[in-house]
Amino acid sequence: MNQRKLGRYGPLASAIGLGCMGMSDLYGPADRRESLATLDAALDAGITLLDTGDYYGAGHNELLLREALARRSRADVILSVKFGALRDASGTWLGFDARPPAVKNSLAHTLQRLGTDYVDIYRPGRLDPQVPIEETVGAIAEMIHAGWVRHIGLSEVGSGTLRRANAVHPIADLQVEYSLMSRGVEDEILRTARRLGVGITAYGTLSRGLMSGHWPAEHPAEPGDIRAFLPRFSDQNLTRNLELVGALDSVARELGATVAQVAIAWVLSRGEDIVPLVGARRRDQLAESLGAVELDLGADELARIEAVVPRGAVAGGRYGEEQMRRLDSEREPTAS
Repeated sequence: MNQRKLGRYGPLASAIGLGCMGMSDLYGPADRRESLATLDAALDAGITLLDTGDYYGAGHNELLLREALARRSRADVILSVKFGALRDASGTWLGFDARPPAVKNSLAHTLQRLGTDYVDIYRPGRLDPQVPIEETVGAIAEMIHAGWVRHIGLSEVGSGTLRRANAVHPIADLQVEYSLMSRGVEDEILRTARRLGVGITAYGTLSRGLMSGHWPAEHPAEPGDIRAFLPRFSDQNLTRNLELVGALDSVARELGATVAQVAIAWVLSRGEDIVPLVGARRRDQLAESLGAVELDLGADELARIEAVVPRGAVAGGRYGEEQMRRLDSEREPTAS
């Protein structure tokens, strides 16, 4: 597995990371044994970066990772943890809390669930509009000095917030959605991150399965699957978006690859400071995703890919209108 450094100040990580959310939450039922087997396969393949959140399944995901890592060397794994989202027992979202006392409280529970004495990268899952980012980052910095956190990350924040946060403490990486279908980060956020030496961990590289090549037009989202509520999967948009996937699949076949591999390889091609996160929940999905690392896209191939999936061609936003309004990353003047 190739490696990439997460920004100027972050750790050296595998070129592809594993996003673990779907093993516990939001994408419908997951098979626990298969999830553990997939985590084992990922680690055996050289993936070192595992991304989770304390609110994924109300702690379930962290406990799952604890079990998977029990027989592994802690030093060989980079644990990236998001915190701050508030949920009740039914899974309903209640808001966000990134106050300094909440930061420290959340970290204490995370360390206990993961069975570790430190987290490699700790980040608020979203910007708390009631708390200055300087206060949140300052609290995480205190946890670094205490030895419980190694690096600070952020998620879905805009350029202004990123600059303010980095002035308090160096930020290792910004986690943000980035794919052929979600390119708003290119307007300003990516340039700001590079000026500051902040790496990018790109989630949603397959647009939540839409670009996997395995999502049929007739397939409804399963119960408990967040995609049932996302605009890009709605009846009026899905047909158009799957046409784009079909066009990309034609290019992929000519390259001897799958559409998912081409989509991930495209994100890899955006720069050595970008690490895509793949959300594989099964070993076969993981194996397919890993094939993207071997796919070397030249200028001609990249031009053909962007010709069939041009920026702005996707139908529907990545979240609903209300959620989009809450995203700090979508408040950039030219974000799309």
